[in-house]
Amino acid sequence: MKLKKTHERIFWVGITALLLTLVVLLSFSPRVLATGFEAETQRQLGLFYEVLRFVQDNYVDEEAVAPELLMEGALKGMFEALGDPHSAYLSREEMRDLNDTTTGRFGGVGLIISKVERGAEVVSPIEDTPAYRAGITAGDIIIAIEDESILDFTIDEVVKVLRGEPGAPVRVTIQRGKTLTFDVTIVRAMIEVPTVKRTMIDGDIAYLRIIQFTPLTPEKVREAVDFFGQKNYRSLIIDLRSNPGGLLASVIDVADYFVSRGPIVSTRGRVEAENHVFYASQRETIVPSDLPVVVLINRGSASASEILAGALKDTGRARLMGETSYGKGSVQQIKGIGEAGFRLTMSRYYTPSGVSIDKTGIAPDTEIKEPELTEEEEASFTRLIEGDYVALFVEENPEPGEAEIIAFIDSLLDEEIVLSSRIIRRLVRNELNRTNNNPPLYDLEFDLVLKEAVDALRPGN
Repeated sequence: MKLKKTHERIFWVGITALLLTLVVLLSFSPRVLATGFEAETQRQLGLFYEVLRFVQDNYVDEEAVAPELLMEGALKGMFEALGDPHSAYLSREEMRDLNDTTTGRFGGVGLIISKVERGAEVVSPIEDTPAYRAGITAGDIIIAIEDESILDFTIDEVVKVLRGEPGAPVRVTIQRGKTLTFDVTIVRAMIEVPTVKRTMIDGDIAYLRIIQFTPLTPEKVREAVDFFGQKNYRSLIIDLRSNPGGLLASVIDVADYFVSRGPIVSTRGRVEAENHVFYASQRETIVPSDLPVVVLINRGSASASEILAGALKDTGRARLMGETSYGKGSVQQIKGIGEAGFRLTMSRYYTPSGVSIDKTGIAPDTEIKEPELTEEEEASFTRLIEGDYVALFVEENPEPGEAEIIAFIDSLLDEEIVLSSRIIRRLVRNELNRTNNNPPLYDLEFDLVLKEAVDALRPGN
């Protein structure tokens, strides 16, 4: 007991010293007389100290008032009060998870998510991860995990539940569209953040898929461009769909391969040190300036991928196709507090023309969307997914021919599952790719956006 009281005394001496230091510093601040803001801060700190001490001394359950628990709760509340899903207090475990993500390896399902009112919205699945192969797509809303609603979960609590030991399953409930809901069981794996994939289409159209911007992305993009050069490419498609972003320095380096002069992106914040304009290096670009370029985006293209799309669009270097991007145009800094820490939005991105990306996204030059399902089709889609019809068909027919696929479509009609042949065929194709260790990098038969881009780059168009 004596040791406990000694620890409590040290804690309160530290808190008092901290508050007094803040008060003294604020008292000598020249801005106090000008704004009165710091004077109000002093008053609120005093109130906080009074409430903290009263709770510590009087709350009925003594074990619940450990100093570190109360301070962690207060810090969480402070960041939640900002109303910014990208700013948050990070516990020791959350900081460790963040470091795992930064290094590119962690146990989980492979989803980039953002907190919304109904649950957690999928910004994008990381390619070639369990969630991606399970068919979860950008725009899906996770509303429950293991039958427990996540309505009141913070984004970090959702991430914590989804992560875990590789090989361990987790069941999530997905809402897609207005009425479509279904359960998906995902087996966690060791997630390695991928970055770039490349191939050629029709012999002379280069296809570059940038999955995420990591420290290795500029090097991988350069290697891809060298590969395209050896293949004598005449045009280039950059696929940024479902790219959740990544490192600012990496995307600036990649944009520099295409833009020879002028600004690539700028950041603006309240603090002068956060205001920057990042310019092209004015060296010769590695991609010829007269080479036709098309960039593909969708609502899963976020943050750094929007910077690249915005830079190439504003400078006239590329034509954009697809859907309006996600609109994550804010910049966060990570700060450590002992073993814990926090992330705080410090500034916002602006394209070369001075347009803010945040909450608006980048609009494509040519908008191309998948046809929306009717209510009847949504009901049929729900039954199709929940009944595992497609997975069972592929399991029984690992290499289905046209006759087997037609028979499968007819059998669904007998079950009163009414969907277009194209939707069913695409689901079958996705399931076949899901079980394929080396799935194709593109699909011109069902990918409407890519097909439009290829047609636009063919001679005479």
